[in-house]
Formats: sequence, C-alpha cells, structure tokens
Amino acid sequence: MLFTPLHDRVLVRRIEGDEKTAGGLFIPETAKEKPQTGKVVSVGTGARAEDGSLIAMSVKPDDTILFGKWSGTEIKLNGEDLLIMQESDVMGILA
Repeated sequence: MLFTPLHDRVLVRRIEGDEKTAGGLFIPETAKEKPQTGKVVSVGTGARAEDGSLIAMSVKPDDTILFGKWSGTEIKLNGEDLLIMQESDVMGILA
C-alpha cells in the first residue's frame, strides 16, 4: 500500500537502539527506551502560509531525523509499525 502524508506531515520508521550496553550486558525489551531517531519514509507537500502560499518541507525521504520521545502517532501500515508526525515535531536532521 502506498501512503503519502498530507500537508506538513512526515511518515517515519523508527531506528531501533542497541541490544546491549557498552559493557556487554543485554537490555531486555521491557527496559528499552523508545528510539528517538528514525528514517523518513515519505513527506507531505508542505504547510500553507496565511496568504495561501506553500511552505516547502525541510525533510525529505531517506533523511535520518531526531524527534521527541513521545512525538507522533503510531500507526501500522502493511504490518510495519511507523510514526506519523508534523514536521514541527522533528528536532533536526542527522548527518
């Protein structure tokens, strides 16, 4: 299924964190924190300004982004867990 977010929304796939600590201890699923980085899957066309002009999106597909721990809405698309959030929830693009 092809999905395109509307307006200033971004579809993101979380990037899972490490399975073990720097010291080599394995982290159980119940103790893991939600990852705050993800890969942009698709983006909307952009928001509209008050005068009706289109404000272009700053992120694009395949960008690796940083976002807040509780940002976005979790959805399931084609059996995959994804996040959909507004562009304003994105804190930055990782290089």
